[in-house]
Amino acid sequence: MKRNTMLKIVNPILGILIINQILTGIFGDSIPREVFEILHEDGGFVLAIVAALHLILNWNWVKATYFKRTPAAKA
Repeated sequence: MKRNTMLKIVNPILGILIINQILTGIFGDSIPREVFEILHEDGGFVLAIVAALHLILNWNWVKATYFKRTPAAKA
């Protein structure tokens, strides 16, 4: 599968997982403990995996943006 195709799948999933973490964190006291464990705690593990996959798929951009090599100054 192509990288761009994978990103089109991974990015919306990542967004949904982030929204899930925010909402279950805010409304954690309003939902049963079993549901909270599934949505927030287990969702956190899935979020970490998907975020790592997102980072791997975008690694070339990360290198180009944040790890630029600056030419040495000429003496």
